[in-house]
Amino acid sequence: MDTHTLTAFLAVADTQSFSQAAEQLFITQSAVSKRIALLEEQLNQRLFDRIGRKVSLTEAGDALLPRAKNILNEIKDATRAMGNLSGEVSGILSLAASHHISLHRLPPILRAFTRRYPQVTLDLRFHESEIAYNGVQHGDLELALITLSPHPDPMICSYPIWEDRLQYVVAKDHPLAKKPQVSLSELTGHAAILPSESTFTHQIVADQFQRNDLALNVMMSTNYLDTIRMMVSIGLGWSLLPETMIDESLTILHPNAEPIVRELGYIYHRDRTLSNAASALVSMLTNTE
Repeated sequence: MDTHTLTAFLAVADTQSFSQAAEQLFITQSAVSKRIALLEEQLNQRLFDRIGRKVSLTEAGDALLPRAKNILNEIKDATRAMGNLSGEVSGILSLAASHHISLHRLPPILRAFTRRYPQVTLDLRFHESEIAYNGVQHGDLELALITLSPHPDPMICSYPIWEDRLQYVVAKDHPLAKKPQVSLSELTGHAAILPSESTFTHQIVADQFQRNDLALNVMMSTNYLDTIRMMVSIGLGWSLLPETMIDESLTILHPNAEPIVRELGYIYHRDRTLSNAASALVSMLTNTE
């Protein structure tokens, strides 16, 4: 058993396809098949069921999957630890950022980082915060810049960098727009447009209503805040948006409730050794004004 066979196994498990795994690994499909066959021979277990074009994990494959990920992550961690000894800031930095942070917070930091450390290759992905969080949990990402979870996993190190104050907003001609103050109860009588229930932002908002024994009346959901701003501005419902996104098309409401502030920051896995590149980016983030 070696890293090549385990890498091929994970690629097939991820893509559920030998051909797509080959494309992902930049090798031929026959090379992938040979690696899987060798691994199955070494373990004396069938790892995949192949029915027509469909590829799925067997019970043995399911059992191997988390162990294979752990083995490869441990090898990567050891390699990073050895590489860090040189003090050189180089190599590949696997990083994910939420769409909102990518648009409104990250550009000047990335510009400064790439100019200061040209030897670093950024493997930068743009994900929803929850997907990026999952990527760090499973060792697929070294760092993620996201909306921090209100209920963090103890294995995840979370560090806030920015505070994003959210404001209740409606269109200029919304029935609540002219009221000097509204109650959360009044808001439940009108349609809301919020990110999906699986998002950290929705959880933060829902917590406030639940503490007041109120249920949200969500008419539509989308995880793109710019889309939410557009739908609110044409009168389809109320929402909460970061202050930085509020323009003249919206009216800010003043509910009799505590302000909602979500924390934006970076996360990494507690058991992972950060590369010099990741440590350098963390240093720049923590020195951000």
